[in-house]
Amino acid sequence: MATATATAPPTSSTTVLPQMKKENEKVDYFNLPCPIPYEEIHREAFMSLKPELFEGMRFDFTKGLNQRFSLSHSVFMGPMEIPSQSSETIKIPTAHYEFGANFIDPKLMLFGRIMTDGRLNARVKCDLTDNLSFKGNAQLTNEPHMSHGMAYFDYKGKDYRSQFQLGNGALLGANYIQSVTPNLSFGGEVFWAGQHRKSGIGYAARYNTDKMVATGQVASTGLVALSYVQKISEKLQT
Repeated sequence: MATATATAPPTSSTTVLPQMKKENEKVDYFNLPCPIPYEEIHREAFMSLKPELFEGMRFDFTKGLNQRFSLSHSVFMGPMEIPSQSSETIKIPTAHYEFGANFIDPKLMLFGRIMTDGRLNARVKCDLTDNLSFKGNAQLTNEPHMSHGMAYFDYKGKDYRSQFQLGNGALLGANYIQSVTPNLSFGGEVFWAGQHRKSGIGYAARYNTDKMVATGQVASTGLVALSYVQKISEKLQT
């Protein structure tokens, strides 16, 4: 005598449970990630849309003297664009040689460049503490009123970043960016140019996931910038 047994199909509770668990997860607003710096909110778009392109010929050579110190040589030949009141671009053939020295340490980086036309560029980045860092850049030139310098003090908090800027010409600026969710951050900036008697204020927002980044930025100077980057694969993004 044969007997037949019927088995009931598995319930969907096993598949619904992970979804319910994911939906019921609460955001820990006291443990949000630290956002990227305010001035870098468009960095994915800049890397994709503004690659380092040039017209002409360039040769770069870097020689490491030890683990921290190196020397660099660069030769460039090509046209240089100069501003014009007309719609046509004015290009002047030019060539120059650039000599550089670099010092790279885990907490201190120094970069110096000098060109054949007399321009001297210098940059420094120093980690004063685990959260506070100093950055500075300067350019010295023989042309009157063309030399300038800027100093930046960056503070990295648990879920926010802030920066204070100081430059020649009585330039003062500050910005702040705060994470409000694990994927969304808001920020703002203010500046005052004492030499030109101008001031401004701006706002920015950034939303990012594992596959996309969307940013928006507006300022009282008339700036409106929107960007969207979508990751299609591990090697391709648009």
